[in-house]
Amino acid sequence: MLPFARVTIIGLGLIGSSVARAVQESMPTVRVTGYDADASVRETADRLNFCDDVADSAGAAVIDADLVILCVPVGIMGDVAAEFAAELPADAVVSDVGSCKAEIVRALTQALPNATVIPAHPVAGTERSGPEAGFATLFRHRWCIVTPPEGADPVAVERVSEFWRRLGAQVETMAPEHHDRVLAVTSHLPHLIAYTIVGTAGDLEEVTQSEVIKYSAGGFRDFTRIAASDPTMWRDIFLNNREAVLEMLQRFSEDLSHLQRAIRWGDGDALFDLFTRTRAIRRSIVEQGQDDDVQDFGRTHG
Repeated sequence: MLPFARVTIIGLGLIGSSVARAVQESMPTVRVTGYDADASVRETADRLNFCDDVADSAGAAVIDADLVILCVPVGIMGDVAAEFAAELPADAVVSDVGSCKAEIVRALTQALPNATVIPAHPVAGTERSGPEAGFATLFRHRWCIVTPPEGADPVAVERVSEFWRRLGAQVETMAPEHHDRVLAVTSHLPHLIAYTIVGTAGDLEEVTQSEVIKYSAGGFRDFTRIAASDPTMWRDIFLNNREAVLEMLQRFSEDLSHLQRAIRWGDGDALFDLFTRTRAIRRSIVEQGQDDDVQDFGRTHG
């Protein structure tokens, strides 16, 4: 039995359009209604035909839904939910795909005090954005973390979990606050570092006569890929998960100072031990199927 029969997706960018495509592929009898505040995105979604219907308003989109998934920047989750609150069916489940959960739980439960809210976070994405960027296999063999608020209906939690399993994801359940601390390390801090390094390189362009960009090595190119991610989304993530990010940033700063001392004092043993440990972590990620061990990060050479 399918977990849901009528799914509404609000926000039709990379993640939202990928959810719609994945539902079409894995659960073809499920009816998908889409909505985006941008009329040009709605026109593109209609043209690409990855939704059965594209509504003209958030309220019209949810009117007969049994699952509503918010795929909008985390900073506007509550405002968007308030737009459709009056039209939301009483038995509908409301979820999302945001990267920081404690603030989303607060915003959605405040905007929808009588609704069943079961947030989720598919840990998947690319640096591309927009409805054309989506693809059906984005979530396959990736983690989706379901973060129900305290006292959530266990049946609704299982329905949302099964929905993501049907899209090919591996599902884990966490408390929202714990999720935010974990993702601060594995996602948010790496993005902050990438934005900083690429910004520093940009500032040095004039000093080095454009040689920073011209002679970019593989490591720097990988940072630029991360730093090309959607600015609105990441601005909202950092502002809405600020406590966890600042905690992990402080820890990182302390570790960086330790590394700086090792380099200054020629402590090769400390450097070797750190690099050996981090190499083992990389191998563990590959072994768990969360990345490919392709030489030179899969780049082609002509």
